[in-house]
Amino acid sequence: MATDPRERDPATGGSGSVDEAHAAHLERSRTVWNRWSDWYEMSERDFEPMREAAIDRLDLRPGDRVLEIGCGPGVNFERLRDDIGESGELVAVDYSPVMIEKARARIDAHGWENVDVRRADATTAEFEEPFDAALATLSLAVMPDIPRTVETVYRSLIPDATFVVFDIRPIPDGPARVLNPVLRRFLRWYANWNPDGDVAASLEAVFERSEIVDTYMHGTTYTVVCEKRDAD
Repeated sequence: MATDPRERDPATGGSGSVDEAHAAHLERSRTVWNRWSDWYEMSERDFEPMREAAIDRLDLRPGDRVLEIGCGPGVNFERLRDDIGESGELVAVDYSPVMIEKARARIDAHGWENVDVRRADATTAEFEEPFDAALATLSLAVMPDIPRTVETVYRSLIPDATFVVFDIRPIPDGPARVLNPVLRRFLRWYANWNPDGDVAASLEAVFERSEIVDTYMHGTTYTVVCEKRDAD
């Protein structure tokens, strides 16, 4: 189970070299995702069946309150909104100002009154009320501190809630692993991917249940379903 992380300035993440590295990663993320914001939706269309399958794993119901981490321009909003209905609530966070602008434009275009987008560092974000479920698609692996982000999500969920993650990683096994150095460099350039992070291990360390349920593209993309069990 997650433990409370050390208190840090939300704008920087800590002190000393950790503080500087965290801030530098966030600044690169802001720059990278502002730059790619116009092309993000085209990229997301390639992953749409995988994202839809991940959302299916949430098993959402009308009235549910959902958290989305790293929402980008809001490509998941319509499906999530359809599942939770008018009585539910979707709160989404992202760090890129341009992505936030595009996500809010999508909300305005659909007239959704129960979808809220906030600019925040997901490692330190705080929310007024807990959530019934959480989702992160192609976002957790680019966080500057993946374990702390996972802890943030865990604390933000009610007992027996589900967190579903769809993400990308180097080739996990087989002869094609020889391509991983090139793949790592590409992901670092394209998405500010965190080369020191391990999404699956971070999820397993915090949640009572964590399982990779789907893999695609030689295992480079995958879906993890996590459950926060009742404290009793």
